[in-house]
Amino acid sequence: MNKKLFGSLVAIVVTTAMVLTACAPAATPTPLPPTATPVPPTATPVPPTATPVPPTETPAPTGPCLIIGALHGGPISDAGYNQAMHEAVMAIKQNIPCVQIIEAENVPDEAGAKTTMENMIAQGAKMIIATAFNHQNPAYELSQSHPDVIFEHAGGWMMGPNFANFFGKPPDAWYLMGVAAGKMTQTNKMGFVAAFPLGWTLTFINAFELGAQSVNPNAQTIVAFTFAWGDSAKEADATNSLVNQGCDVITMHVDSPATVISTAESRGAYSIGFQSLAAQQFAPEYWISGTGYTLGGTLTWLASTVLDGTWKPIFLRCGMAEGCMAMAPFGPKVPKEVQDYVTQVKADLEAGKIVTFKGPIVDQEGNVRVAEGEVLTDDQMSAVDWFVKGVIGSPK
Repeated sequence: MNKKLFGSLVAIVVTTAMVLTACAPAATPTPLPPTATPVPPTATPVPPTATPVPPTETPAPTGPCLIIGALHGGPISDAGYNQAMHEAVMAIKQNIPCVQIIEAENVPDEAGAKTTMENMIAQGAKMIIATAFNHQNPAYELSQSHPDVIFEHAGGWMMGPNFANFFGKPPDAWYLMGVAAGKMTQTNKMGFVAAFPLGWTLTFINAFELGAQSVNPNAQTIVAFTFAWGDSAKEADATNSLVNQGCDVITMHVDSPATVISTAESRGAYSIGFQSLAAQQFAPEYWISGTGYTLGGTLTWLASTVLDGTWKPIFLRCGMAEGCMAMAPFGPKVPKEVQDYVTQVKADLEAGKIVTFKGPIVDQEGNVRVAEGEVLTDDQMSAVDWFVKGVIGSPK
C-alpha cells in the first residue's frame, strides 16, 4: 500500500471518529434520590432536555417538556401564603424553561378546585400542585382516577401512589420569632391573630410563646381567632382588640398578613410577619421581622423528578436550614443587640442545639404535656389541642 493511500485511509478513520463523538449525547446528570435534600432555591437543576442538539440532527420538538397545573385558594398578590406559593411555582419555569405553567387563583372551595384541576388535566397537565388546605380531598380523589398525573399538595397529610405532600417546617421559625417578640415587648403582652384552632396553628402559637419565654419569662401571648382564612374586617377587629388589651407586638396565621400588619402599624404596635417575606412592606416603622416560605427550589426539584421519571411519593418537610423558609430583614427600630441575639438563636436552631418542643412542657392548667427528655413528633404537633402555659385564650 503506498503512503498516499495509507494517509487517506487514516484521515477518513479519524474524521469518522470525530463526527461520531460530536453527535453523541452529553451525559445526563444523575437525578437526586427521593430522600435527598431538595435542590436549594438558588440552584438550577439541569432539565433532561437541556443537552445541546448538534446542528446536523433533527431539531427537538418545540412543545413544553411538562405542563404543570397550579391552583391557589386566594389572590397571588396577597403578600402572604398565596403569593409565596405562586412565587415557588414560578421558580420552576425560571429554572426549567421548557415547563409550561397553567395557574388559577381564588379557588377556595373543594368543588371549584376539582373542576379547575380537571380542566388543567384536560389541557395536558401531567403534574398538579394544589396549595390550599381545601384542595387536598378533591386532589386526592382525582389522583385515583388519573394515575398518569402526579399530584403534590401543600401542607396536608394524605399520600398515594401518585399523590404526595410537601411543606416547610414552621415551628422552629415561630420559636425564633417568639424570641424576637420577647426581646422587643415592653408590656409583656403579645397578640396572635389566627384563622382557626387547627392542630398546626396551635403548635405555631405554642412555639411562639415558648420562644418568648426563653428570653422573657413574663411574656404572654393573647390569641384571637377570626374563623376565616381571609376576612379583612375580622382581622382588623381582632388586631385592634389585641392592641386595646395592651399587646404591643402583633403577629398572625392567616392567608394574608397585610391587614393585621397595617392595622398594627397604624396603632403604633410592633408586628411580626408570616407566610411571605413581602409582608414587610406594610410596616415601614414598627416591623420587627418575619418568616416566609421559599419553596421554589423544592418544587423545581420535584418537577425535575417528574421529568426524568424518578418521582416518588415523599412526605416532604423542610425548614430554614434547607432553604425552604427564610427570615425577613429586621425593622429599623430593632436594636443591634436584639438582632445579634436572634441571629444566633437561628443558627442554634438550624444546628439542632435548640429543640423547640423538647420537654418538660406544661399546658395552661399546669399539666405536663411533654415529659422531660421527650420531643413532640410531627404527628403529635399536627394534632395538638392545647396551649402552653403563658398563652391566653381557648384552644377550641
